[in-house]
Amino acid sequence: MTLEFRVLTGDELDPHLDGLANLRIQVFRDWPYLYDGDLDYERDYMSSYRDSDDAILVAAFNGETLVGASTGTPMEDHAEDFALPFGLAGIALGDVFYCAESVLLSDYRGQGAGHAFFDARERHARALGRRYSAFCGVMRPDDHPMRDPNYRQLDGFWRGRGYSKLDGAIAQFSWRDVGAAEQTAKSLQFWIKEL
Repeated sequence: MTLEFRVLTGDELDPHLDGLANLRIQVFRDWPYLYDGDLDYERDYMSSYRDSDDAILVAAFNGETLVGASTGTPMEDHAEDFALPFGLAGIALGDVFYCAESVLLSDYRGQGAGHAFFDARERHARALGRRYSAFCGVMRPDDHPMRDPNYRQLDGFWRGRGYSKLDGAIAQFSWRDVGAAEQTAKSLQFWIKEL
């Protein structure tokens, strides 16, 4: 199962946004996100990529089948909920490129997609003149009843890429967990790297 990576920008993104939405629903259903998503919400969420001239989608294909994807936009083009922590940390939004989701079907993991996703987004951020690359990850308690004992923490991978936690930069974002009746707020820790 050889992966082919394609970097998509501008009008090239649109034909693949539903595929990205379906990947998000499927992959983020697992620990630690436990996201119970739906296509209508996802299509609305995708508008931030469609509306940003500087958005990027790094797509991983097996043949013509989209099996993974990673996205990014200038921070000021993304959710306000994610921008506030940077203002509090004294970092100008215009200096930050936001690496949003990276989703990959489990059968394709371990083939270097994580590095390919970050490499392409960081190149794109540098080309835009951004000083920092940043992303966030959900924070779940160690005693969460749905914790997957086989889950491999990604902190080591992120540190190996040169990222570190941005102290105090925690965003709040709401979604419905698997098995829950309503959305609840989740805390997401930001990680940052100077480019």
